[in-house]
Amino acid sequence: MKSKVFGVSIFTITLLYGLLSAILILAVMIAGGNVLYAIIGSIIIILIQFLISPWLTDLSMRLFYKAKFNYELPEYLKSFIEDICQKNNIKYPKIGMIEDGAPNAFTYGRTKRDARIILTKGLFDLLSEDEVKAVVGHELGHVAHMDILVMTAVQVIPLILYAVYEMLANSKDSSDNDESKAKIVGYIAYGLYIISQYIILWLSRTREYYADEFSCEATKNPNDLAEALVKIGFGLSTITSDNKNKVSNRNALGIFDKGASKAMAISSFDENKIDKNRIKNSMKWEMWNPWAKIFELNSTHPLISKGLNAISSLCENYNKTPYIEFNLVKEESYLDDFFIELLISILPLISLIISIICGFAFKDQLFRVIGIGLLVTMFLSFIKFKRAHKNNYKESTVEKLLSEIKVSHVTSIPTILKGTIIGRGNPGCIFSEDFVIKDETGIMFMDYNQPLTILNKIFAIFKAKENFDKEVIIKGWYRRSPVPYVEIYEYTIDGKTKKIWTYSLSIGFYVVSFIAALVLIGISFM
Repeated sequence: MKSKVFGVSIFTITLLYGLLSAILILAVMIAGGNVLYAIIGSIIIILIQFLISPWLTDLSMRLFYKAKFNYELPEYLKSFIEDICQKNNIKYPKIGMIEDGAPNAFTYGRTKRDARIILTKGLFDLLSEDEVKAVVGHELGHVAHMDILVMTAVQVIPLILYAVYEMLANSKDSSDNDESKAKIVGYIAYGLYIISQYIILWLSRTREYYADEFSCEATKNPNDLAEALVKIGFGLSTITSDNKNKVSNRNALGIFDKGASKAMAISSFDENKIDKNRIKNSMKWEMWNPWAKIFELNSTHPLISKGLNAISSLCENYNKTPYIEFNLVKEESYLDDFFIELLISILPLISLIISIICGFAFKDQLFRVIGIGLLVTMFLSFIKFKRAHKNNYKESTVEKLLSEIKVSHVTSIPTILKGTIIGRGNPGCIFSEDFVIKDETGIMFMDYNQPLTILNKIFAIFKAKENFDKEVIIKGWYRRSPVPYVEIYEYTIDGKTKKIWTYSLSIGFYVVSFIAALVLIGISFM
C-alpha cells in the first residue's frame, strides 16, 4: 500500500508542477522578473502558514473548543497508538480531547514528528473499543502518509497560478502586442488554476481512501472501520439500555470538509446489529441522486457510501465477510428532476445577464429595460426560493427523511421534527449557533440562520447552551447539500415558540423588488 500511496502522490505532484513550470516559463518570457516576485511571495505565504498553523490550531482548540491536551487515554487505545507509531516510525502524537457528545476525530500538524489528533467524548460514547481504534487508525494513516505535508506542497501550485493570473491579466505594457500576450498567458494561468484545484481535491479524496486502508491493515478487520463509519457518517447505531442517551453524530474521520459540515443521522435500536436495510436506504441518495456526484467533485472527502463500499471491498484480504453490499435496484433515473432543479438554479442568473446586455443595447429605454429585467429576474428567483421553502409541513422522523431521494439544496421537504437537543452543530465550538437533535430514530443537524451573522453569534455564545438536553419541536425545511440538514423556520422549547426571521425578511425583499420593478416600468411609459 505504501508504494501505491507514494506513486499516486509523485504522479500528481509531478503533473501539477509540470503545468506550473510551463506557465511560469511563458510568464517570465513575457513579464520578466516581476513574475518571480509573485512566485516568491506565494511560496513565503505557504511556508509561514505551514510553520505556524499547528501552533495557531492548538490555540484555537484551547480557546474556542475547550480542548484539553493532558487527557489520559484508555489503556487499550494508548497501547494501540504506541504499537502503530513504533511500526511506522511515528512520534507518539499529541492527543487533545473535546468534552462534547458529538463524535469527531481529526488530525493536524506538519510531519510524523509533531502530529496532533483531536478526539471528542462522543466518539467513546458511541463506538466500541475496536471501532474507536479503527477511527484513530484512520487518523494515524494520515500521519504515516505525511498527508499534511503533501497537501501543503500541492497547495502552492494554485496559489502561484492565481498570482500569475492577477499580474498578467491586469498588466499594462507600452507594447500592445506584449500586453495582449501577457493577458492570454494570464487567462491560461487562471484556467490552470481552476484545473489544479480539482486535481488537488481528487488527490485529497484519494488519500482518504488510503487512510482507510491503513486503518484496516492496522486493525486487521475492515468491518470495525465500516461499523464506525456507519455509526458516525450515517448516524446508525446499536443502542443498549446503558447508552441510549449517549448517541450523537458528527463528522468524524473528517468525513466531509468543513465547508460542507452538516451532519447525517439515523439510528437503529436493534441491540445486536445495525439493520442493513436502513443502511442501504441511507445510501440511496448518494448512490442515485446526480447532485451527490457534483458535490463530491467539490469536496476533499469521498461520499460516505463510496467510502463504505471501498472498505467492504477490503474484507476479502482479511478473510472477513463484506460489511455491506449495496444491491438495491434504482427505481428511476432521477435525471429529469436534476435537470429541472439545475434549470431553476441558473435561470435567475441568465435573466440578470440578459437584462444587463439589454440595458447597454437599449439605453434610450433604460427604465423600461431595468424594470422588466428586474421583474423577470425576481420572478424566477422567487420560484427557486419557494421550491426550497415549501409550506406543506408534515410530521416526520430522521429515518424517514434520510430515505428520501428527491431532495437537494434546491428542492426541500417541509418537515416537523420532535426530539432532544444534544449539542452544537460544530462540536465544542463556542461560536457554533447550529445544533443537533435526536429523535427516536436518529440524529439530524439543525441550521440556525438569522438574517444577521452577529445575531447568530450572540445566540451561539450566550443562548445556545441553555437549550441542551431539552425537548424541542422543529418546523423547517429538510435539504441535502450534500449531507442532510434542516433549515429552521421556528422551534418550540419550554412551551415557547421562537422564530427565525430570514424567511420573512426574504419574502419582504421580494415584495419590495416586485413593487420597484412595476414602478420603473410605469415611469418608462410616462
